[in-house]
Amino acid sequence: MPPRNFRIPIQEEKFYHIWNRGNNRENLFYNNGNYEYFLRLYAEKMDDVLETYAFCLLPNHFHLLVRTKLFRYHSQTATNMNPVSNAFKNFFAAYSQAINIQQKRTGSLFQKPFKRLEVKTTQQLANLVHYIHINPQKHGICDDFRYYPWSSYERMLKNKPSKLKKEEVVTWFGHSDNYLRYHARDVDLDVIKNLIIE
Repeated sequence: MPPRNFRIPIQEEKFYHIWNRGNNRENLFYNNGNYEYFLRLYAEKMDDVLETYAFCLLPNHFHLLVRTKLFRYHSQTATNMNPVSNAFKNFFAAYSQAINIQQKRTGSLFQKPFKRLEVKTTQQLANLVHYIHINPQKHGICDDFRYYPWSSYERMLKNKPSKLKKEEVVTWFGHSDNYLRYHARDVDLDVIKNLIIE
């Protein structure tokens, strides 16, 4: 298989699997407050350019499933940078500054550039949501991913206002019972092997 391009240009109104990790595999999160701050800052910096469909934050990396919004509604930067790339740049810089102060560290916190792959079919989307959610268990961080607090798995089923695109995600599985059953089985890696970044 030829090498994949993890640095593809980000286009408007498309789904992407976004992945990044700490520079030199260092941690991105050191306590619960860091996870909470990451999510708040992500909403503040990224909501204008992205819709979020799934996420999972792990100690030294994270996964996102997002859909880009229309670019014409967003101003370009002086350098004419893609608005999504520019928003991620600002988001990573702001989060890095906070962690560097907290940990008394210097230098880049995130690997550059962040990796992304386009997702094209509903089947791939459903399987990728499943894959993203099982990551804490896959990496041995917890025994059961369903109880991991820093993913969107459980939030999908909560009847609370959220910017997470919960209803659309559940429809990819048919309904909430199928969502639960789907997550109880093994991930179909053959369907998403070209979308796995790690």
